[in-house]
Formats: sequence, structure tokens, C-alpha cells
Amino acid sequence: MARPKMLKLPEVLEEIGMSRAAFYRMRARGQAPVIRKLPNGQVRVSRSDLDAWWQSCGQSAV
Repeated sequence: MARPKMLKLPEVLEEIGMSRAAFYRMRARGQAPVIRKLPNGQVRVSRSDLDAWWQSCGQSAV
């Protein structure tokens, strides 16, 4: 079984067109994709979590 694709935060920010500060404000409100913090302090977002977040954004806009 293949491991899920994990994206670095700059990759996520570029894809969603958002600044780091705006992303963390959304995260504080519970509106950002799920992030995983690695033991070295780096942050990753799984491709499936980001795709699910995109879907939820589209549904809430309707």
C-alpha cells in the first residue's frame, strides 16, 4: 500500500493562493485543512485532506 502524498506548507499555500498568516488565522478558527506536525517542527498536509477541504469549501459556498 502506497503512503499518502504529504505536501509541504509552501506547496499548500501556493495551491490555495493564500498567505501563511491567513492560513494560520483560518486554522485558529478551525477552517483550514488538517495539518500534521513532524517531530522536527515541519508541517505537512496530506493530499487527501487538502482535497477533502477543497470539497467542503465548494459545498459551503452553495
